Amino acid sequence: MSKLSKLFMVLSVLSFAVPAVAQGGGGESGVNWVAIAAGFSMAFASGICALAQGKATASAAESLARNPAARPGIQLALILGLALIESLALYTLVIIFVKVK
Repeated sequence: MSKLSKLFMVLSVLSFAVPAVAQGGGGESGVNWVAIAAGFSMAFASGICALAQGKATASAAESLARNPAARPGIQLALILGLALIESLALYTLVIIFVKVK
């Protein structure tokens, strides 16, 4: 079974779960779904940032090992890249503070 067919099977199962969850009746259920979704989004953002920063640092270390004379350019690109990667988690944190009351 290919990966694409597995993906479509999972998506079809999830499409049946949406109407079942939507039968809440429109009232307040007492569960703060925004806070729960915010927690998951921060977890995903932090995980993706960690993977990206590890990949960037490993690539910079490998390129320094191959060409030590290019250190200033590699260091500048690494610091700029790490700052942009970290901004993903910071923007997610700001959005969480704005949305969760």
